[in-house]
Amino acid sequence: MDILPAIDLKDGLAVRLTHGLMDTAKIYSNEPWQVAKQFEDMGSKWLHLVDLNGAFAGEPKNIDQIEKIRQNCNLKLELGGGIRDEDTIRRYCDLGIQRVILGSIALKNPEFVKKMCKSYSIVVGIDAIDGYVAVEGWAQKSTMKATDLAKDFANAGVDAIICTDVGKDGTLSGVNVDFTLEIARASGVDTIASGGVKDMNDIQLLLDTKEVSGVIVGKAYYEGTLDLMDAFKLVNTN
Repeated sequence: MDILPAIDLKDGLAVRLTHGLMDTAKIYSNEPWQVAKQFEDMGSKWLHLVDLNGAFAGEPKNIDQIEKIRQNCNLKLELGGGIRDEDTIRRYCDLGIQRVILGSIALKNPEFVKKMCKSYSIVVGIDAIDGYVAVEGWAQKSTMKATDLAKDFANAGVDAIICTDVGKDGTLSGVNVDFTLEIARASGVDTIASGGVKDMNDIQLLLDTKEVSGVIVGKAYYEGTLDLMDAFKLVNTN
């Protein structure tokens, strides 16, 4: 199981939100690339990046910071937030992004996502509110069940699915293991848990399932409730 530390970008800064609400943004660094370098020094292999402004605008908004991060670390990068067309996907891949996350567009135009999977490394982001898919930077709840959307990508060639329980996100209230397993079993695709991770107990719970391929760690690191070095040691010995 991979641990993917997260950097959310808002107005060029590294922030964390609660429940995905932009007005809850708490700034953790003015230099996100320095945070990325810290993750690399701790032994991380991956970095999970989100362009929050882009998620709401539907187009890239933090390119300068993304370029700085790419230039200053050797981590494998996955990036999401407002990616709606092939030109943007290609632009990010040319920049050195290993995996592109498609969220809202996966619900609105699943055939586009399936087509992109043939040429690029694509991760589908399934964010859910009360079990239903949330879109447009989590500002809207759709009528589609998250598990039904996961089933639609069962044999589409996606690299992974990231599933986020929006109600847990940024709350340090514990990861939703059951929801993660529902998505993993519905899709048969490598599934990455996101939202609510607090401490080593959450990492152990996910490891124990033997069915979860990764976990995104955000606020737990920034607020000091999870020692990332210890978490990396745990997963590397399992």
